[in-house]
Amino acid sequence: MSKEFKEKIRKYVWRILEEKNLARFPRPVYGRIPNFVGAERAAQKLFKLDIWKNAKVVKVNPDSPQKIVRLRALEEGKILIMPTPRIREGFLLLNSKKIPRKYYNHASTIRGAFIYGEKVSLDNLPKVDLIVIGSVAVDLYGTRIGKGGGYAELEYAILKELGLVDENTPIVTTVHDIQVFYEKFPREPHDLAVDLIITPTRVIEALMPRPRPKGIYWELLNDEKLNEIPILKDLKFKLGA
Repeated sequence: MSKEFKEKIRKYVWRILEEKNLARFPRPVYGRIPNFVGAERAAQKLFKLDIWKNAKVVKVNPDSPQKIVRLRALEEGKILIMPTPRIREGFLLLNSKKIPRKYYNHASTIRGAFIYGEKVSLDNLPKVDLIVIGSVAVDLYGTRIGKGGGYAELEYAILKELGLVDENTPIVTTVHDIQVFYEKFPREPHDLAVDLIITPTRVIEALMPRPRPKGIYWELLNDEKLNEIPILKDLKFKLGA
């Protein structure tokens, strides 16, 4: 998928969300995984699914529209894995048993997660049962477009290299209905597709959620990216890549 195509789709979605007043704080949504009207309704649909009910360890992105998912994970006693923004400081592990219930709401925010969560080394990350990610856009085949940094793909790839996720680990995105496209997006090997697309009105099974990325495509990472994300350097050393 060309950078120009992705950027065209992003700009369209951000503009429509703003123009139709479907965007929520933080605004404007340009440059972000957009928070959207109905994020709670989409999350409620997720909570009714067996993949949610059966998951003991969930990895959820740190963006605003998925805050309610992070909060619910804590309320249900799940282990929550949250990547730090841009993965600069690796992953945070939030164990609800170690957090007073009255602080769950704060702990489900980025700032609160740094207070109540624990930065974990690659060796201490648990196996993940479910991944919930945000998107700027997603097609019916499960191909998603993020905000442009490739962080969701890198997070998955790191966990894949560590054997903590595999081809069968379910991946879900919660988005507004206008973020779902019937047009099929091009997909590259490192692009992370989703199994389920959940909107305020629908639960959509992606038509082509596989194949998944094999792991980290080291040849696509420059020194700047490795320096920006220290755990990538740690992982490269660990794997002897």
